[in-house]
Amino acid sequence: MPNHPSDADPRRVLKTIFGFDRFRPLQEEIIQSILGGRDTLAIMPTGGGKSICFQIPALIFPRLTVVVSPLISLMKDQVDQLRGVGVPAVFLNSSLGPDAYRHTMAMIRSREARLLYIAPETLLKPSVLNILAEDPPDCLAIDEAHCISEWGHDFRPEYRRITEARERFPNAVCAGFTATATPRVRKDIKNSLGISGNAEFIGSFDRKNLFIRIAQRENALRQTLDFIARQPDSPGVIYCTTRQQVDDLCGALARNGHSVAPYHAGLNDGERTENQERFIRDDVRIVVATVAFGMGIDKPDIRFVLHLDLPKNIETYYQQIGRAGRDGLRSECLLLFSYGDIGKIKFFVRQKEGAERKVAFGHLDAMIDMAESDGCRREPLLAYFGEALSEPCGDMCDNCVSGNDAPVDLTVAAQKFLSCVKRSGEIFGAQHIIDVLRGSKSQKILQNQHDQLSTHGIGREHSSRQWFFLSRQFLRMGLMIQDERYGSLKLTEKAWRVFRAEEKVTGRLMAEKPERPPRPVPAAARGDLDFDAELFDRLRKLRKRLADDSGLPPYAVFPDRTLMEMSALYPVSDLALRGIHGVGEVKLVKYGPEFMTHIAAYCREKNIQPPDPPPESEYRPAPSPAAAFSSALSGSAASAIGGRHIQVGEAFNAGATIPELSARFGVLEKTIVAHLERYMAEPGVRLRVDGVREAAGLEPEREARIMAAFQTQGVELLKPVYEALGGREDYDTLRLGRLLFMNEVVSEPEFAGPRQ
Repeated sequence: MPNHPSDADPRRVLKTIFGFDRFRPLQEEIIQSILGGRDTLAIMPTGGGKSICFQIPALIFPRLTVVVSPLISLMKDQVDQLRGVGVPAVFLNSSLGPDAYRHTMAMIRSREARLLYIAPETLLKPSVLNILAEDPPDCLAIDEAHCISEWGHDFRPEYRRITEARERFPNAVCAGFTATATPRVRKDIKNSLGISGNAEFIGSFDRKNLFIRIAQRENALRQTLDFIARQPDSPGVIYCTTRQQVDDLCGALARNGHSVAPYHAGLNDGERTENQERFIRDDVRIVVATVAFGMGIDKPDIRFVLHLDLPKNIETYYQQIGRAGRDGLRSECLLLFSYGDIGKIKFFVRQKEGAERKVAFGHLDAMIDMAESDGCRREPLLAYFGEALSEPCGDMCDNCVSGNDAPVDLTVAAQKFLSCVKRSGEIFGAQHIIDVLRGSKSQKILQNQHDQLSTHGIGREHSSRQWFFLSRQFLRMGLMIQDERYGSLKLTEKAWRVFRAEEKVTGRLMAEKPERPPRPVPAAARGDLDFDAELFDRLRKLRKRLADDSGLPPYAVFPDRTLMEMSALYPVSDLALRGIHGVGEVKLVKYGPEFMTHIAAYCREKNIQPPDPPPESEYRPAPSPAAAFSSALSGSAASAIGGRHIQVGEAFNAGATIPELSARFGVLEKTIVAHLERYMAEPGVRLRVDGVREAAGLEPEREARIMAAFQTQGVELLKPVYEALGGREDYDTLRLGRLLFMNEVVSEPEFAGPRQ
């Protein structure tokens, strides 16, 4: 069993590294199980925080944690996020060139890397196993563990061979993680990985922040445009069945002014990767994709998922809507379907054989039952995964919001339909029965002389869609059974009791009038905070710029929820910012100054009084982001980060240049300048004038013009100075010019920091 430091505190690591104040349900129990050396299986919903459960033990165990992951893009995404908070993580897969591969192997050998993300086929290469054997890992984490089960929806044969790595490293604790596993799949995972005992944790599959709506597809493009119009400026994913659908919808959305990119197997690898990266980095708002898209991304701020066709099973549907709202904020999920979708799926299912076909039909029936349910949408969804719904969601699905229609008497309709099934010989499917009832004169009807049946034309009071909806209810009621291979309908004994008027049939009759589209969801309704929407928008733009500068997706800087809290609480001090969700010690050092500068400027512009900054005695300077990470693990992080501007200002006055400080602290030169501006706001403080002049690089005439402009326009705002100089000097130069002016010209500075 691996050992870990006795003073290791997962809660402290959670706060100092990841910036979270508390664990989500089951996270702490799973982490303690892994740290205790117990092989563990964790079933948690998508967005439930599975990654934290193996990342925190990886930071506490003295040796490497190996994370088996099925997709290259997923590995890169998680490694990028970990590096963003100072965690030395690496990945090994086919995307690495020779130099990157050698560098990664060197980090593993030197024990510099704490986590290694790896594809199963790469892990099982003899060369990789031999290198890992030099210093055996403490933990083997299996992400997307359902891929190991033949009963799962995404079985991958290479996952079965992970047991070879288990045998090679018997002392490594093994932990499997998945979001989509039925009881049967869970049992298969445990048997395959050799996980025994009671170390199995099953979280609720209920994603309470997802609003679920299912509607009949009437006009796919109009319904799509209406839906995304209710999600202004929000990222989303639209799933289609075919490549042609993807291309056609992409073109239509682009013509309607939407930022959109396609994703399907008809694009080459480079095009798919580029489109996915553009979406992750907020360079494109919407991805229209086939089912191939989604598993490889961890973008937490996807605000909507739209399905234009019926998924073939609930596991696929659940996994895909699980891409939305991983940050815990409200997100919208809409499924549009027609009964023609069922026939298409059944066609492919009938190509399967034996048990495989039976399983596929069972999956489809469960999906249809959910789509047709008149109760809370979560009830059949959770029941599929073996979880009972304690009470209806109330206001997070269409059925609960609209209220259920009272059941109506369907006895006469049932007698008509069942009679037609019997009179046509019990060898036809629902569509043919409906055509007879509606009085069709199609070639098939005439060839079979079904226009002569007494039931021909007796059901014209209902549309084809209504009759199909009724037929599905009659099947669920047990009045009929359906042949799996051919789809033909046959009556049951219960049907004869209906014929003999011994039993009444009650149910729902589908309304023909299309549902009224819901109103747009206000931005503030996505979370539980009443935040400043204008500041939130400005901080999103700042986040995008910082992310682009660092080569990261925006959410790796800060997620939306963090920006919302900033926009509600206006933190302008290190202590206040540290209290914001998602602000760990490394990010406080790396990004805090820029965000605090922007928030302070916004507060002055809008005459908002932010919370009072803490006394200076509460500040504790830190040497660098890397040191902040090390301190967090050793227990001293709480005293490691603080008044960064003090440290930067003192180092500058001691002779360090702005480029040197930028390299030392691992931040942009603009951030160093922001630190110096804050340093200048301290009472009685001056900066080294020759250093500022050297950084500005101004010849005497330019410097004189800039000083004169500040003399006449003041130092509170840069825009008046910029305009007074005719726009000939950029804002970066003016910031340095302001520092120079405050140190040389103003005798007793009252400068209280920049306003923009």
